Amino acid sequence: MTVEYTGKGDPARSLALLWRTSERPSRKGKPELSVDRIVRAAIEVADAEGLSALSMRRVAERLGVGTMSLYTYVPGKPELLDVMLDTVYGETARPADLPGGWRARLEQIARENWALYLRHPWLLQVATSRPVLGPNATAKYEYELRAIDGIGLTDVEMDSVITLVTGFVHGAARGAVEALEAEKHTGMTDEQWWAAHAPFLHRIADVSRFPVASRVGEAAAEVYGSAHSPEHTFEFGLQRLLDGISLLIDTRS
Repeated sequence: MTVEYTGKGDPARSLALLWRTSERPSRKGKPELSVDRIVRAAIEVADAEGLSALSMRRVAERLGVGTMSLYTYVPGKPELLDVMLDTVYGETARPADLPGGWRARLEQIARENWALYLRHPWLLQVATSRPVLGPNATAKYEYELRAIDGIGLTDVEMDSVITLVTGFVHGAARGAVEALEAEKHTGMTDEQWWAAHAPFLHRIADVSRFPVASRVGEAAAEVYGSAHSPEHTFEFGLQRLLDGISLLIDTRS
């Protein structure tokens, strides 16, 4: 799997692009181009074909322009990737008020991040240990922190809680996307795959040797119709995670 890294571009040019401080206007007589239009085309390429297909040439083809014309607006692929991330970060809903307190707010944040990964699976191929320092990424982080501001946590704990929740969603979403990709590439659903393998497993499985695995595996298969359910993993894990955060908050009371 291709892994790309944020923050590889020139810092001054990347920040100018992210915050749109020096965008050049389209030249007269040329196809109307802009940073926004280029970025949207790049996102469409990544959504449809995966991050490995993303290149300046491929984006230019989608726009019907020459590759070199893109460099008037975007220095290169590293800077383009940063702006792609910042752009999709702006898609998450941020309601001003939710009933249910901090727990409902964190749950809403988790679900928005889950939906974002499912809309743009290529996000899972981007390493963001060096965060994108754009306006949407900053606004997203601000909103997520405000969800737990004033409930008794220290500033460092607040950052850790948001990192914990978004990190959990990232892992759960990876499982969901891998399941979808497996079906797309093999032409078989999980149910079809297990149905094909079940007769052979019953022949070779030694229940006396693996009694707990056999019992639990059968129970899970009956409920999920598969070895696991990414949706159940997300729902179950999210509630347990929030339970743990609740215990931490209770210790501050």
